[in-house]
Amino acid sequence: MMLDELRRTAEARGIATSFTDAASRHYEVSEATLRAVLDAMGPAPDPTPWPPVVVARTGRSRSTGAPPWGSPDPSGGWRPPDGEPVSLVLEGGEERPLPAEPPGDLPAGRHLVMGRSGATTLVVAPGRCHLPPALEGGGRAWGWAAQLYAARSRSSWGIGDLGDLAGLLTATAPLGAGFALLNPLHAALPTEPSPYNPSSRVFRNPLYLRVGDVPELAGLDPDGRARVEALAAAGRDLLDRDRIDRPAVYQLKDTALRLAHGALGRLPARHAGLAAYRAATPNLERFATFCAFQHVHGQDWRDWPAPYRHPGRPEVAELGERHRDEVSYHAWLQWLLEEQLAAVPSAPGGLGVLNDLAIGFAPNGFDAWSFQDELAAGISVGAPPDPLGPHGQDWGLPAFVPDRMAAGGYGPFAQTIRAGMAHAAGLRIDHVMGLFRLFWIPQGAEPAQGTYVRYPADDLLGVLALESAAAQALVVGEDLGTVEPGVRERLAAEGVLSYRLAWFEQGPDGGRRRAADYPRLALAATTTHDLPTVAGFFTGSDLEHLCDIGVATPGGDAQADQEEQRASLCRLLEAEGLLAPGERSVEAIVAALYGFLARTPAMLVAATLEDALEAPDRPNVPGTIDQRPNWSLPLPVPLDDLAADPRVRRLAAILSEGTIRAATEAESNS
Repeated sequence: MMLDELRRTAEARGIATSFTDAASRHYEVSEATLRAVLDAMGPAPDPTPWPPVVVARTGRSRSTGAPPWGSPDPSGGWRPPDGEPVSLVLEGGEERPLPAEPPGDLPAGRHLVMGRSGATTLVVAPGRCHLPPALEGGGRAWGWAAQLYAARSRSSWGIGDLGDLAGLLTATAPLGAGFALLNPLHAALPTEPSPYNPSSRVFRNPLYLRVGDVPELAGLDPDGRARVEALAAAGRDLLDRDRIDRPAVYQLKDTALRLAHGALGRLPARHAGLAAYRAATPNLERFATFCAFQHVHGQDWRDWPAPYRHPGRPEVAELGERHRDEVSYHAWLQWLLEEQLAAVPSAPGGLGVLNDLAIGFAPNGFDAWSFQDELAAGISVGAPPDPLGPHGQDWGLPAFVPDRMAAGGYGPFAQTIRAGMAHAAGLRIDHVMGLFRLFWIPQGAEPAQGTYVRYPADDLLGVLALESAAAQALVVGEDLGTVEPGVRERLAAEGVLSYRLAWFEQGPDGGRRRAADYPRLALAATTTHDLPTVAGFFTGSDLEHLCDIGVATPGGDAQADQEEQRASLCRLLEAEGLLAPGERSVEAIVAALYGFLARTPAMLVAATLEDALEAPDRPNVPGTIDQRPNWSLPLPVPLDDLAADPRVRRLAAILSEGTIRAATEAESNS
């Protein structure tokens, strides 16, 4: 294939042959990259009058510019072959005639259109994602951005858990907190500190279980209860460490939980409940079998004996049956997580839990094993050069092939969104631009040598809206970094909240954005887990730490840039009347920054617990692994004392007063 033909073929498959990064630098994609990406995609699917899936949106018409059937053809949507009799079976089993104009009066859901020559899954989705009536009607809410593992109480076994999450919401609701935006709770290896490198985004991490709340403990004999109490004491001893030791936590919790699981047979109602949960939970048996195999054959499925490297092989089911007790144990852990998350209260009149969805999953984990037929071999996902990664970033995450996603009816995507929204008021989607395009990097290439691959955004946004409406869960899109033109506008039309950081927001003149100019459909925050805390940034201790670990150079460009950023932020806060001229104490700047966010129109405002406690250390420094204890720093104050801490109470009062005042002013002006 000659180069011109190669480029045309690549563009036809949604592969960018050139792109522009966040600094407006232009890149021409190399021939080697284009060939590698095309090879990873495999052959293009054959044209067919029966596409595997069609996504239709209610409340839309051709005049809106969005084809009602989600078709890329703006002149109309898909129809079955002319003259072929078809039947339509709704998700619930009812048969209906196919509407003359899609989607007609069809209910939301996943339906099946069948004819003599083929069949198509018809996804009928609402026109946008769910928004709580209180927010849509002009209301606002503030809450905490919390790294749950760091929010430890005196009852914790060395790590924050779902019992601590309930305690956080209950204790701070009287202060006005309406939600907790969490780090991802995805299932991960006990040795994996990053919540953004999970084994599975569909299932959860047992490290977050509150062992003392497990019902099966009631079935233990006195000796078993004594053993669990000794393990609990050892777990509480881990609180004395200044780092979260996940392997140590895992050893203690796993031992205690296996004891409790052994008592399941003495509790008939619980035994029956587990059986019902296993029967009703899609993919659970496969996940539990995968975990059991890890217990037998090692953590990385790519190193297992060949018969077990694909979930569809008959040997997988045979070996799973031989290890049925281990499979039962891992299914039971997921049931416990479901129960404990469901028991977390929401604040009266508030939202409750907002979960976080990682952009991808580890190549050695369950999702990569389970969904491998839809993944691109020899490809990882990352980002082109930007301010956070001047040389580009390779996240080491697998990539779905767009054609194969559609061939599977977007099943894995729907499962993942549904799991993230379960028992939650909302879901933050990390790197939401991935619904439109992802940056693919061929194996062995440098990050900057990758290219963008286009994804079926119309369809994915429809599936997202369907799951959002079904769960009554709002959606926040993390839209930081390189965002192509039109994406934020499209997300706003879909009812997806933007993610706006005071660090980065610029007005039309290129200066700092004033509070009144923030968008309404947004979650406003000061920082994220990957950026400095307010205390670390304004004291300069964060930059000093980066220099100490070799990430920054003393006296280099980073120092001058941070000095200018600090000065411009202080000028903004002074101009807003929130910071006295010349005042530079951490206490005053925290109050001013969050007072600033509280007066924006943004629907939601999130305050990190690190900022509330004026902690200097951020959770994570991107691009580092061994240089520092990323994702392992506990909060400096026990959760039991959080609501009484004067710094927390002062910040809560600022946020409560500011959001109420801003909402009242907005209502009076409307």
